[in-house]
Amino acid sequence: MLVRFSITNWKSFRSEATLSMVASRERQHGERIHRSNDHKLRILPIAVIFGGNASGKTNLLSALKFAKRVVVEGVKRNQIIPVEAFALDPELKRQPTCFGFELLIGDDIYEYFFSVGQDAVVEEKLAVITPTRTRLLYHRSNGQIKFSKALEKDQFIQFVFESTRKNQLFLTSLVNHDVSQFSAVYKWFERNLILIAPESRFEAFQQFLDDDSGLRDWMNDKLHLFDSGIARLGGEEVSLAQIPLTDLERSEVIKRVGEGELMRISTNSPHGRFIVYQEKGQLIAKKLVAYHTASDGSEELFDISRESSGTRRVIELLPAFLDLCAENSNNLFAIDEIDRSMHSQLVRGLIEEFLENYTATSRSQLFLTTHDSSLLDQAIFRRDEIWMTERDYDGNTQLFSLSEYKGIRFDKDIRRSYLEGRLGGVPHLMFRGTLGG
Repeated sequence: MLVRFSITNWKSFRSEATLSMVASRERQHGERIHRSNDHKLRILPIAVIFGGNASGKTNLLSALKFAKRVVVEGVKRNQIIPVEAFALDPELKRQPTCFGFELLIGDDIYEYFFSVGQDAVVEEKLAVITPTRTRLLYHRSNGQIKFSKALEKDQFIQFVFESTRKNQLFLTSLVNHDVSQFSAVYKWFERNLILIAPESRFEAFQQFLDDDSGLRDWMNDKLHLFDSGIARLGGEEVSLAQIPLTDLERSEVIKRVGEGELMRISTNSPHGRFIVYQEKGQLIAKKLVAYHTASDGSEELFDISRESSGTRRVIELLPAFLDLCAENSNNLFAIDEIDRSMHSQLVRGLIEEFLENYTATSRSQLFLTTHDSSLLDQAIFRRDEIWMTERDYDGNTQLFSLSEYKGIRFDKDIRRSYLEGRLGGVPHLMFRGTLGG
């Protein structure tokens, strides 16, 4: 679970900004707060971020995306690190960008920090926080490194550091060299941090195509509740030749599936979602389709491209919310502009489904950015789960929680206060009375 995340000198974030998932003392919706008794921490399941256009909401999630990429994929030899510093201050362009994470993994809290410029990793630190103290594992700074006493005599780890390029994170090098004691943090970035952009397609759509899947039945039931008009979703077999691929791409699919791999294929067409797998020595391709009930009670097959953009967005997001509601899930889903193409009631329904299934032992988390002010409702969210982004006069994004405001009662209409500009996070309109000439 993410406990805290901070960034400095990243895109519109000039000064340090911290998103904390540590619950405040308020009691509202307290039954769904995860409790880490060893560390005496209460961790929130959700953070919903409001703000005007260009206020920095998406930049916050892009920082998570960058961190995931540089940790998991690394940077190739002789390539620059694709970091984007605050652009409106020439001095800051030459300063490193900083990323800090506190992660609850198992029973341990890890503190992981790194700062990078385009040419090199400037600083990197990994520590374990126990209930009584913080134990440093390593601290890399300006080309030098300091290890904990337990690691400083490990010659192989010394070798890994000496072979780590200046544009590569040491954590990435350690995992690439199969040093297992550092893999927990790496795997959190690789497997548990899942980002969904407004235009992206969530890869777990194949759950709708499995005829024997109880998961598909669950999702079809939920889709029906959202008044989509769809009776059910399923898969239709197609020939491999019907999938719009180049000859080279088709040859690669045949090779990889022939070796036992299931392949998900997304093409540029709206209905271009396919899986290809092998069954009894035969290659089978399926595409996602929708079934509607005709007036005579029969089922009529619809291509997904015939569904509304809002329905397609719900179809994309349902597998993510299924994962979030699973009892053993420990994934963090960060969804940018969840309200894109979707009605407010659909968005609210998805969020409420997640929160109603959440208990004090759950470990999944959800980050959302949205413009939908109807979600500013304390019947859904705690004040410490609501965040605002707002740009200063110099272009710097400020990030703050609603819990920082004093005197906001649990029964207050915060939506009205937000729209009136009392809470920040709304655009400053400069054109009133000017568009008419």
